[in-house]
Amino acid sequence: MQRYFIYLSYDGAAYHGWQIQPNGVSVQECLMRALSTLLRRETDVVGAGRTDAGVHASLMVAHFDADSPLNTVLLADKLNRLLPPDIAVHRVRPVRPEAHARFDATSRTYHYYVTTAKTPFLRPYRCRLFRTPDFARMNEAAATLFHYTDFTSFSKLHTDVKTNNCRIMHAAWTQVDDVTWVFTIRADRFLRNMVRAIVGTLLDVGRGKLTIDGFRRIIEQKDRCRAGTSAPAEGLFLADITYPDDIFE
Repeated sequence: MQRYFIYLSYDGAAYHGWQIQPNGVSVQECLMRALSTLLRRETDVVGAGRTDAGVHASLMVAHFDADSPLNTVLLADKLNRLLPPDIAVHRVRPVRPEAHARFDATSRTYHYYVTTAKTPFLRPYRCRLFRTPDFARMNEAAATLFHYTDFTSFSKLHTDVKTNNCRIMHAAWTQVDDVTWVFTIRADRFLRNMVRAIVGTLLDVGRGKLTIDGFRRIIEQKDRCRAGTSAPAEGLFLADITYPDDIFE
């Protein structure tokens, strides 16, 4: 048995998220169907995480097992021919038999894009802001995230995780062009809805509705009801996932 990592990207607009759902099409389902067709047997795929409905990925990683060694370049090409145009496979890599796309990841990076202008062609990939918030204040608030590990206040309620602790390594807004800003956040793991909840609450800071001390208190209260409204899905991209070198063959 040989295990492989698949590196892929997708436009999440048409999908009910990454994970297989009983009532809607998911990215995982499409990938499993394509792999099963090519390998001529039912093939399970395990992703590095799960993006919500409407969220995009410029990089997602998933693993699967094959009965025998595969030509990875040929497999990637055949997968791209089978998959819909909004899902693309970039690379297939052999890994150690025990390697796990989710549990072996050492960090994950998300980007959240906002624009202060009406942009018809980027509309599906940006959150539109109708006035410019104070990004300097938002960066001050974002810097306080490094002082905490329990992010219950930014987690979707009633999830099945054992802990709400995460280690945030980077969190900052940077300007892309005259009308576009991106929030980049990197951590060892993320909770359900965490990035969108953080962005929504930071925007409250930028609009003057919340002070930086108030932002701190929201984290410390460990209550999702205290935080801001989650930012819309279309601005969010899973952008990078890192692994230790020794899991690759």
